[in-house]
Amino acid sequence: MDTDQTLSIEDNLKPVLKSNECESTHFRNDSLSVRLLEDLQSLRKNEVLCDIRFEADDGKIVTGHKIVLIAASPYFRAMFSNFDESNKDLVIMRELDSTILQLLVDYIYTGEIIVTKENVQVLLPAANLLQLDYVSGVCAEFLKKQLDVSNCLGIKAFADLHNCMELLSTSEEFIKQHFLEVVKDDEFLFLPSEDLIKLISCDDLAVPLEEKVFECVIKWVKHDLYERKNVLPELMEHVRLPLLVSRPHVLNKIIEEPLLKSSPKCNNYIFEALRFNLHTSIKNITIPKTKRFEIRRFGDLQKIILLFTRSDTTLKCYTEWYDPANKLRSNASRMSVCHGNTACLGVIRDKIVIAIGLKKLSSKSVKMLDISSLPYSWVPFVDMLISRTLLGVGVLNDCVYAVGGISGTNVLNSVEVLDFSIQKWRMVSSLPVTKCNLGVGVLNNRLYAVGGRNNSLLFKSVECYDPGLDTWTPVSEMSVRRAGVGVGVLDGVMYAVGGFDGTTHLRSVEAYRPSDGVWFTITDMHLRRNRPRVIALNGLLYVIGGEVEKSAVDTVEMYNPKSNTWSMEQFPKCRGKLFAGVVIDRPICFISDDE
Repeated sequence: MDTDQTLSIEDNLKPVLKSNECESTHFRNDSLSVRLLEDLQSLRKNEVLCDIRFEADDGKIVTGHKIVLIAASPYFRAMFSNFDESNKDLVIMRELDSTILQLLVDYIYTGEIIVTKENVQVLLPAANLLQLDYVSGVCAEFLKKQLDVSNCLGIKAFADLHNCMELLSTSEEFIKQHFLEVVKDDEFLFLPSEDLIKLISCDDLAVPLEEKVFECVIKWVKHDLYERKNVLPELMEHVRLPLLVSRPHVLNKIIEEPLLKSSPKCNNYIFEALRFNLHTSIKNITIPKTKRFEIRRFGDLQKIILLFTRSDTTLKCYTEWYDPANKLRSNASRMSVCHGNTACLGVIRDKIVIAIGLKKLSSKSVKMLDISSLPYSWVPFVDMLISRTLLGVGVLNDCVYAVGGISGTNVLNSVEVLDFSIQKWRMVSSLPVTKCNLGVGVLNNRLYAVGGRNNSLLFKSVECYDPGLDTWTPVSEMSVRRAGVGVGVLDGVMYAVGGFDGTTHLRSVEAYRPSDGVWFTITDMHLRRNRPRVIALNGLLYVIGGEVEKSAVDTVEMYNPKSNTWSMEQFPKCRGKLFAGVVIDRPICFISDDE
């Protein structure tokens, strides 16, 4: 190209380059890096420009380019920068077999890896060795998805061996959650003693009955009695025998176990449990501050239902523990004064039950049951400011709200609240309408007054109370009028269950989600129920008791929102008619009045 031609081109460009409208632009070819890796992989497969060969433990050779391996792996960077291998073109790698090494080198060139049940246990430690974190991570995720009761102990040991902390944590949680199934598998019998001790010492072990922990310990020891009998006292230190005091037949079985009889230390643990059993009737007993006296806390397994029954013949009222996890029932402390089925119940901190609206007492009266202190007994508490029966009760932020009700012959719209921290009642804003025989629900830090009646006028209205603003606001009405409606809250949804519509008792149920702002119907219950008590536990809605149908007095219906279905359980041996229930923390022992 001559000088004149060059000048001509430059002259033509000058106006364009001087334009203020043309700004610099950044371009990126995303396919370039992919194409480069593809070309490098092609070169490697044809052994073009390869400057390193690896000899695996089976004698096979895997080739590569040092510069690519250095860029992908800190292991190779160190190898080719600092060690004797830096100047070699052949490196012996006895830690890896050729198949796994080939997979990992292919991954470096392609970014792809295939994990299988057959290779994962070899691939993960090899990826750890070469410091290929992504491959280690996907292997751990693969193993998480394979967890079941037959392999979880092995996967936990594998994760511990190879320092895979996330996989280790996940497998440990799986083992605790499925403890009852895991101990049935043969793999459990080969667990090292230190691992078994660590497992049974967990506070969040998912075991509804402590005797199951004892049984698995004995089973494990007897599997290799000669080698393991000496570690039995150390294991029994973590079995919480005092928690079995309410089940004498179980404790007797433990006392008669020959392995324990021959161990002085084990006998001390048994005597400790027996002494506690003898002293539980003493007022304000002090519970020893050791792990053996602590209830294991695993999700809703720490919760039970306290059932309330009333005898029509003796006019006595009874309480009964019910553990849905294993269908266990046991008599509990009796109410000192009969309250019929008009009492409304609230629970504070999952430990303190408040009973309001007691029959045959001044209707200002309140009683309290505190299951955190022994012996369990109902005691008088702070009276309300206004006499009330057929009221609604809700608990919000350690405060008990008494809503509406009847005082003498007058239906009320007044509302008062008990602040448990200072043990005083005070008045708050009244309902927009007078209501009795209503339901109360607590959802999203709001109180809902559901249905009810005013003499012959029945309501389908619902009012919402904001404690921060001290105001009541109407929300969407239910589809039917409901006096005596049971109200429960589960997973952010409030349910209005049964009740009376002025003509008949209802088995219909409707639900309300504040984000939607409307009520919608769900499947009907099996039985019609007026004034049922509704509670939530273990992902189910429990509907207890209710009036009208004779068969309802000793039944509990359970609603599963996932399947929109109801199931029913009968309690034929109750000492009276079921009329209420509350969810509370599992007590340290189930004290019986009659046993």
